[in-house]
Amino acid sequence: MELTVQQLTPDFCVAPQLTPEAMAALAEAGFKSVINNRPDFEHGPDQPTSEQIRAAAEAAGLVYHHLPVQGGYQSPEEIAAMRALLDEVPTPVLAFCRSGARSTRLFAAATQL
Repeated sequence: MELTVQQLTPDFCVAPQLTPEAMAALAEAGFKSVINNRPDFEHGPDQPTSEQIRAAAEAAGLVYHHLPVQGGYQSPEEIAAMRALLDEVPTPVLAFCRSGARSTRLFAAATQL
């Protein structure tokens, strides 16, 4: 399985939509935590749910968090929640959404706090 990962810092990367099957590959690649920034069913019923991804992530030994945010706007509360996650989860971290763009924006805003 090929993963499209963009490294933003030595400890933080983003990616487009991931599947449950990708979790073992992320663990093998050295990631310790996964943050899902995509709301369930945003793209319809074919999108894997957070719980499906959580189960696979935890089975692979990853710390998993679901912080769903909308693509066009991240609230101050969502940005603060991302900051709190960044402060607590083991690194390196991979965050994902549909394309990786909203995870990138959320990370940029959170690291300004």
